[in-house]
Amino acid sequence: MEIHLVGGAVRDMLLGRPVTDRDYLVLNATKEMFLARYPTARLVGKSFPVFIAGGSEYAWPRGGSLETDLTLRDLTINALTQDVKGALHAHPQALKDIEAKVLRPCSPSSMRDDPVRVFRAARFAAQFPDFRASGELLEQMREAASSRLLTGQAAERVGRETVKALGAPKPSRFLELLRTTGCLSPWFEEVLACVGVPAGPAPYHDDDVFGHTLEVMDRLATDPLLVWMGLTHDLGKGATSYGHDEAGAVSARTLGMRLRLPAAFTQAGAMAASEHMRLSAYAGMRPGSRVDMLMRLEARRLTTRMFKLIAADGADDLLSLARRDLRAIRAVTLPEDKRDLGEASGELLRQMRCEAAAALTGRKPLDAG
Repeated sequence: MEIHLVGGAVRDMLLGRPVTDRDYLVLNATKEMFLARYPTARLVGKSFPVFIAGGSEYAWPRGGSLETDLTLRDLTINALTQDVKGALHAHPQALKDIEAKVLRPCSPSSMRDDPVRVFRAARFAAQFPDFRASGELLEQMREAASSRLLTGQAAERVGRETVKALGAPKPSRFLELLRTTGCLSPWFEEVLACVGVPAGPAPYHDDDVFGHTLEVMDRLATDPLLVWMGLTHDLGKGATSYGHDEAGAVSARTLGMRLRLPAAFTQAGAMAASEHMRLSAYAGMRPGSRVDMLMRLEARRLTTRMFKLIAADGADDLLSLARRDLRAIRAVTLPEDKRDLGEASGELLRQMRCEAAAALTGRKPLDAG
């Protein structure tokens, strides 16, 4: 039995990048032989044997041999293995493409064999900003879209690639490559609707909503949840020219649910769409409005991210002001005799918080309405 390190771990070692995940290819072994060496391994593969052991994935070669497996993978830069002696085995084009920084399919049918690879390829474009998509990749992605191969794929798989792309150094390249190849539909219809829609008045915007969204995403790079908020914050403009905040919240929820994203993403995306315009006016809000806004954000643990979003969107950096207000609000406590009185306690606590916020501004603690 031979165990080879495979895929991204080998690629990253060649690129001098840190290796975070290690997957392995099992050669010349039956499942019984493998389990004899790794008795705690758990079988998860259905179409062909895949085991999980020690946090790593162990799979058998596609096509039955190492050489065939390397031609049946997604991209040449991932079609690499290293054996226990350190010897490298690679797709014929792999090392050249790594050196030339090219994203190329392993075979003429790579995207057709597994259409979710379209999103995986777009994710690698975001993960490796200095790599370019080859003509073959662009052609195969366009063919997958025109042949409607993207319809009916597993939502969890598309969503998983999306979340990985959101955490990449240049997340905009994920959506840009999908748009260029016609692959935004059917999974990202709300994003596609933003193409060609003016982002705002000419003095403030010279791009469409799609282009503006890409810029905001890149300004927020490295935080997947925050980048998702950047992606969703203006979705409403693709749905309506009036009242786009609430329309955007609906679009954000719809998109998040279609991709089967975690609830935290769906909720954060909806809040980004519905609240970002109001939040940009935070400095001029009444004390009561500030308190209500901060409490809504704190309930979702999104305060810092929302203020970072509006700064990336072009508003003033108001995070330090919000943190000052939060310190004053959190310092407020109800007297012992005013606690546990139901709504009366809640109303009094809010009033005291408004007074604390007002003391910082010199304004009266007027209600949010």
